[in-house]
Amino acid sequence: MFERHLYKIFERALSYFPAVAVLGPRQVGKTTFVRNIAQTHQKETVYLDLEYVADQRRLQQPDLFFQANQDRLIILDEVQRMPELFPLLRVMIDRHRVPGRFILLGSASPDLLKNSSETLAGRIVYLELTPLHLTEVQAVYDYRTHWLRGGFPNALQAPDEAVWQLWTDSFIQTYVQRDLPDLGLSASPTTIRNLLTMLAANQSGQLNYADLARSLDVSSPTVQHYVDFLENAYLIRRLPPYFVNIGKRLVKAPKVFVRDSGLVHRLTGLDSFNALAGHLLLGGSWEGYVVQQLVSRLAADVTPYYYRTQNGAELDLVLVKGGKPAVGLEIRYSNAPSLTRGNTQAIADLGLEQTLVVTPEADGYWLRKDVQVCSILGVWEVLQPLGVLT
Repeated sequence: MFERHLYKIFERALSYFPAVAVLGPRQVGKTTFVRNIAQTHQKETVYLDLEYVADQRRLQQPDLFFQANQDRLIILDEVQRMPELFPLLRVMIDRHRVPGRFILLGSASPDLLKNSSETLAGRIVYLELTPLHLTEVQAVYDYRTHWLRGGFPNALQAPDEAVWQLWTDSFIQTYVQRDLPDLGLSASPTTIRNLLTMLAANQSGQLNYADLARSLDVSSPTVQHYVDFLENAYLIRRLPPYFVNIGKRLVKAPKVFVRDSGLVHRLTGLDSFNALAGHLLLGGSWEGYVVQQLVSRLAADVTPYYYRTQNGAELDLVLVKGGKPAVGLEIRYSNAPSLTRGNTQAIADLGLEQTLVVTPEADGYWLRKDVQVCSILGVWEVLQPLGVLT
């Protein structure tokens, strides 16, 4: 069991809110995370897996079950299987409102988020459990292994690359053929598999719905619906552009990333670090990997963007706090990076006092008084004092 960064936030949330939802893709470790916490929790716990028929039967009279267990912590796993429970949860909470009554685990879908947020408003907090973060596993795995295999626990901990490939291929197949349809995505599994492959091949690139629609032979609104769904399911991330001045000529399309780098590499057929090192996707994969590591640790009041103008000014990541850019980041797969003219212009446009150039392994040093080079492991020490991390 790796110590997850979410633990402290989860404990604080559980001590105040009647219900806490832990969301994330399947196989990310939600059940393990919560059940390990439950073992040491001050309340007795009841765990129900709503994909298990016997546990579904225990809820044939859910109001009576919840009343009989109102002094226990009730964990409802795969709660999207029984959305009809949400109105009853609201009633149960309002009749006996104490912290830490329910933990809801789910693979997020638009319907799950909509139903639970509308019904349980003011009674629930949502937390995301991401794939394992580099800083959670660095005592066991180096960044190369973590980058190649990704952060799904079973993928990262596979005994060799062959098993990693088998597990990840099976995960992708199961997700597109069963899990996404179960969450409500009414699309051909072949179409969704092709879409994910296209997005992986365009890792860190700008999102063009029209191009994807032509390639998939569907309409642009349909592609946008699919992309929305995949983002709600925590499989991809869209990074919007930052606008300094609405009058500037800025590139408006979001960047798109498949969140887990291991999925990127299997979708594009990259089966080893050496294969990745010689591939055209190397730079985009590294950027996507670093973006996911950074964004998954951001404080709630920090919003990530990228910056690019049609005149060539650009930065890979801009972290905005209190409505103002707090720090800029340029991501390079090089241990001897330099700034481009576009980077320099972007720093001036944004009025940044500090910009970081994130590399694989470079020792920290200053390129100039406001631009610091750091490694993927060293970046946390620099960002922590800036108040942008959890």
